[in-house]
Amino acid sequence: MHITTIALIISILGLISSFFAVGIIPSFLAFIVNIFCLKNERSIRTVRPLAISFAGILLPIVMYLNTYGLSGPYEKPQKLNMVAQIVYDNYERLGFDCSFMLPKEDQEEYLVENDESDGMYYVSDGVVVDDDGYRLEADESSSEAVSGEKIDLEPEMETIFESIDSLGENKKAGYGSDKKGASDDDMPSYGGLPLGVTITGQYFREDYHNCNPILVLKNETGKECRFECLFTARDSEGNELATSNKTIEVVSVGGLFVLEGRFDKRELGGTLPSMYEFLVSKRDPYEENMYENVAVFGEVVGNAALVTAQNTSKEKVKVDAYVLFFDGEELVDCIWMIPQNGGDVTIDPGSSAFIKGDAYYGFDRIETYYTAYKAVGE
Repeated sequence: MHITTIALIISILGLISSFFAVGIIPSFLAFIVNIFCLKNERSIRTVRPLAISFAGILLPIVMYLNTYGLSGPYEKPQKLNMVAQIVYDNYERLGFDCSFMLPKEDQEEYLVENDESDGMYYVSDGVVVDDDGYRLEADESSSEAVSGEKIDLEPEMETIFESIDSLGENKKAGYGSDKKGASDDDMPSYGGLPLGVTITGQYFREDYHNCNPILVLKNETGKECRFECLFTARDSEGNELATSNKTIEVVSVGGLFVLEGRFDKRELGGTLPSMYEFLVSKRDPYEENMYENVAVFGEVVGNAALVTAQNTSKEKVKVDAYVLFFDGEELVDCIWMIPQNGGDVTIDPGSSAFIKGDAYYGFDRIETYYTAYKAVGE
């Protein structure tokens, strides 16, 4: 058999196997042989297999980019090996049912996805799911937060937060360190999340004036992202009562972050909504991520949380810290805090800053989350 015929056969086999992401190796070998044949004979007989082998090389590269983008391979929720993940992602996007490739226990889970290719998936009724819609089992690691060492500080500083227990009894309206907080983590909810974003915690808390739906999320998109969320409170018939927006400037790959809705009960007629929805979107961040250059520690001091941020960089940074207060497994309060020692709520290079915030109700532990980015124009 002539070498050009052999090269043609290998090129065709390589192209066919490239549809399953493994054909790049035979296609590459065929490409080398076809170049050798082209040098000896410049004709359609040698150009044809050369083009076929080149297509066999190009196809797996395109399929890889469709799966992982410009980043290296990383573990996706399906937990498949690299080749299987590439085949799964590409053929699922073409409309083929590739659920048979998943582990048997995962195939049995209920999956809710948007029919349009808008990069979103949808969840409802408070079900906690991963970034392709599969239910997550309860696990201690799912509530993992960024917490720090004990800080030997007893600060008596002024903060932007007023001590709840310093208010007169007639102003407490039923809250304080000796009171139990109201929480309804089973509040019905539904919403949309970008693919690659995992819900690790979902809560709903209230006090005398406000109620707050809270999502703890993980960025598993494979790149840094800015996240924006629209929360909508609805009545029992689905009518809109109020909306609330929240933006997180930049989240690292694999980073945990919090999105919180804030609804004033006056806008809700003095009652709780019957349900709420959330719509999270992602985009490229505008800010320069400084998460790796900042360390944030949270400590319980009395009925308050003390948050300390250390800026180890040579740049001014802005830190957004978010503290969740728990009584057992119930979320009883949440505070967004901004440590600062410079102008415009920044932390100077190589310095530390701290801030203290009181909880509305008694609690026994906290979880602390934060993001950090370069202070532009400082």
